[in-house]
Amino acid sequence: MTNLVVIDLGSNSARMKIFSIDKYGSYTVEGEYREYVRLSENMGKDRILQDEPMKRTVKALKDFKEIYSQYDDVVIHNVATAAVRQAKNRKEFLDMVKKEVGLSLNVITGEVEAYLDYLGVVNTLPVRNGIIMDTGGASTELIWVQNGECRQRVSLPIGAVLLSQNFDLTDEISASRLYEAMNAAGKTISTVRWLGEVHNLPVIALGGSNRTIAKIHRRELSSEIDDLPDIHGMHLSPQYIFDLVTKLISINKEERMRIPGLAKNRADVIVGGLIPMSLILRNLQVSEVVFSNHGLRDGLLYEYLQSHKND
Repeated sequence: MTNLVVIDLGSNSARMKIFSIDKYGSYTVEGEYREYVRLSENMGKDRILQDEPMKRTVKALKDFKEIYSQYDDVVIHNVATAAVRQAKNRKEFLDMVKKEVGLSLNVITGEVEAYLDYLGVVNTLPVRNGIIMDTGGASTELIWVQNGECRQRVSLPIGAVLLSQNFDLTDEISASRLYEAMNAAGKTISTVRWLGEVHNLPVIALGGSNRTIAKIHRRELSSEIDDLPDIHGMHLSPQYIFDLVTKLISINKEERMRIPGLAKNRADVIVGGLIPMSLILRNLQVSEVVFSNHGLRDGLLYEYLQSHKND
């Protein structure tokens, strides 16, 4: 029995998932863990990781180590994504993690991140044609799926934390700053030429900001925590999302914190986080949005299973 420990260090959250895998390749999920580290906080346009976010992240990784150290036959697959990938002081942070945690972080490219998202989605949802969209704290991945295959993929340097902080969208939203943020994000998205070939397809949404839409909706369906529907596979119309974004823009951070389903520590970055989704829905005439609770971490699992299927 192998215990596969998957660690995903993102710009907003550090997450760990532990899979127990038998010799036949069957697996069970032993545990899932998340810490909001906000690693990309105040990186600014200079792309410098700040001391406090780095310390928070190192602590979270130490906490993860305490957990997985209790397991036998551990195999660790870890990835660090956009915040570390973009940081000018990346080496300083990687050295700090190695020294204090004993973990060598694997900084992956945006294209690899997008492909892992693809593996996590197509192995858990019946996706034949669509656009997978993963909006994180510092990047957004877009993957064009055609006949079940990954036809195109790209990673863009726009995300919830960066857009919210760079354009002051964390509390009261001013029309001028929102307009600037929409223009900046739209300009970045417009560089993806193959998006011009893609219209009227469903979007398969993942990432913390996008999943928040589904979490808000399910709290509208039920107030009983034990009776909440699974967001994996949930379908919503683009109009529902447009209406929700309009509501979120019209209120301040404190009011957003009171919305059921919206995590309090996401209330200051949710508006920036939903800008990429809003632009994609508008520009591509998307037919519907399907939410996935599986992505990069599950992609690492399926990649591992594929590489060991003949062992």
